[in-house]
Amino acid sequence: MPLGLNERAWKQLENVRRDEFELKTSQQKLNCGTEVFDFGVNVRGGIDAGLRLAEICLAGLGRVSLTNGLLGDWNWPVICTWTDHPVAACLASQYAGWQLGYDNYFGMGSGPMRAAAAREDLFQEIGFTESPEHAVGVIESSQLPTDDVALDIAQKCGVPPENLALLVAPTASSAGTLQVVARSVETALHKMHELGYDVSNIECGFGVAPLPPVAANDLEGIGRTNDAVLYGANVSLWVTGEDSEIEAIGDRIPAEASPDYGRPFLEIFENAGRDFYKIDPHLFSPAEIMIQNLDTGRVFRYGKLNPDVLVESFQIVDPSETPEASA
Repeated sequence: MPLGLNERAWKQLENVRRDEFELKTSQQKLNCGTEVFDFGVNVRGGIDAGLRLAEICLAGLGRVSLTNGLLGDWNWPVICTWTDHPVAACLASQYAGWQLGYDNYFGMGSGPMRAAAAREDLFQEIGFTESPEHAVGVIESSQLPTDDVALDIAQKCGVPPENLALLVAPTASSAGTLQVVARSVETALHKMHELGYDVSNIECGFGVAPLPPVAANDLEGIGRTNDAVLYGANVSLWVTGEDSEIEAIGDRIPAEASPDYGRPFLEIFENAGRDFYKIDPHLFSPAEIMIQNLDTGRVFRYGKLNPDVLVESFQIVDPSETPEASA
């Protein structure tokens, strides 16, 4: 019997504990026994920390790497994510679907602990939950969780607090930025699920997205990481089933299908009064998607990349384009 999502992630923590110096991370145990791993709140973290964090968020059922790509005509670092278990890795684990709200603490919860708590309707819809011995969660937050937060999460996951591990990184950190951008495949699956597509037909997924510069604060970080996916992510999926099922939703999958598309996400967010629920939920999807049908051999492509918005969002300064350079 293969390990469940949480047990896979728990096993991955052995290397995180061992490689604390190399990763520029830190770890501590709360009074309740929960182990907390800091990937960017009070430490610097880095690229390797972000790669490890992203793979733990996928419960070890996906791979994440950093390579060279393009942003328009420029060479640029890009994040590659791929998995042969997309529903389990992306929807049951990686998706940031657990909003953690307490009196003095807020964060977005993702990782395999979500499958243990199964608090979202999504789990009944995809038919995936588990009752593990351990639980592992990834939290996007600028604060480390307290005992009260850990105790509540442990209770909801059905594990003793000493069997819970929480990994935390702000959006405006190297590891936090990377692990968010590693969600290119997940955004495609979630969008297709929302459009009524049977995601159990998706066999494999591969996505690339540009790695944004680390922002000065979390608000700007949210803008840049969203833009990296909405305007810069290219996702390939391998599916089974009828071509008609793909054609029925294909042109509605990319971000450009949303009426909110076309401006940097931070501007969209501000115009919505900083209320995510006032933003069209169908905006959250990759810029470009290619779907290969393993049964028919046909390939479908929808959407397009939009590097101009990324240049604005990432605040890239090209000295060759300044008035002084052309004088």
